[in-house]
Amino acid sequence: FCSSASGTRIKTRKRNIAVPLDTATFGDAVVQIYLEHHGDLELIAKDIDAADLDFSRYGDTFFEVVFTGGPNQPGTTKPEEGAQQPYSVLNCESTRQSILPYVLFLQKIIRRRPFMIKTLENVMRRLLQSLELYEAEDRKKLAIFTALTFSQKLSGLPAETIFSALLSDSLVAKGLALGFVTDFFKEYLVDYSLDDLVGLLKRAKMEDRLLDFFPMQKRSLECFADHFSKEGLGILVEYNRKKVFDLKLKELRTTLTDQIVEGVDLAEVTEMVKQCRKEANLPDVDVMRTIWDATMDAVEWSGKNQQQNSNLALRQVKTWGKLLGTFCTTAKLEMDLIYRIQTHCYEDAKLMKLFPEIVQALYDQDVLAEDTVLSWFRKGTNPKGRQTFVKGLEPFVKWLEEAEEEE
Repeated sequence: FCSSASGTRIKTRKRNIAVPLDTATFGDAVVQIYLEHHGDLELIAKDIDAADLDFSRYGDTFFEVVFTGGPNQPGTTKPEEGAQQPYSVLNCESTRQSILPYVLFLQKIIRRRPFMIKTLENVMRRLLQSLELYEAEDRKKLAIFTALTFSQKLSGLPAETIFSALLSDSLVAKGLALGFVTDFFKEYLVDYSLDDLVGLLKRAKMEDRLLDFFPMQKRSLECFADHFSKEGLGILVEYNRKKVFDLKLKELRTTLTDQIVEGVDLAEVTEMVKQCRKEANLPDVDVMRTIWDATMDAVEWSGKNQQQNSNLALRQVKTWGKLLGTFCTTAKLEMDLIYRIQTHCYEDAKLMKLFPEIVQALYDQDVLAEDTVLSWFRKGTNPKGRQTFVKGLEPFVKWLEEAEEEE
């Protein structure tokens, strides 16, 4: 049952542990193995493998012994009557060095018995849902342990279960959920990059819900930035800022497309865009690009007819060009708009031949100034389809130059 110094196996002790037939005797049996080896996880793992223990029936009790030192009374952190061992996760230091061996120990046990991952999931969910029963230091240990189970890839523990367990109203309101994920993120980012963490949050269906961990009165971008900056997680703040920014642009694009399709009055649409720009603090260049994209999204393309598609797209530009003009207020923005149109026409076969006509239509509506068009024509830097488009624009440019000379 345990190894002697010479490495030969001694089986005499096996009889000390009767095959456990209920939770209490199972708990006692596991505790006994811990005590015998004074918490040496290598030796404990060997003996647990050799012992006649029914993990499919008493898996929960096994994990309770690992986490807390003995079986727990249901719904509490109090131990049941019976044997306890002092070498548990919650009895060690709240540091990575102390907790990592427990994660590796469980990995070893579960590798041999993959069915136990489901039991571990259930026990961890129960522990996390009871966070308010634990002291701050113990909550930190659980957060470090949980992060290490993911960074050590502990046999397929589902991220979604773990994170959703934290979102109970009471844990969120008391700030315990936020404290837990903060410790979790810090620990996970020791081994992995922000992209890996984002991947994990996606698997947990949490990447858009980080604010849900904040108490209701603190669910703002300011509080998010303030909290995670103070905790040294500036990269998370930057990631979230960009995510929210992209989301606002996406919302603007969807709303705008719907309004254009419905033919809402130009003044009303313009007001909506101005409001959105102000509320979300969107840069003009992004607003202008979004208006262009939404204008094209709203075209109801005909299936096969190329000429019809050209007519539809051009009519759209002529109808909504003034909206672009409202936000395209500097030479720099005008140039950016031409580049946006150039890329769009290059990437969408339906628009390939339409570039010169779109530019001309926007010139006619005073959205694009003559200087901008000539500057793009002579020294534009975007290579996408440039030769074709320059050639297509030649007659219009020639006309502009002649008009300039006549003046």
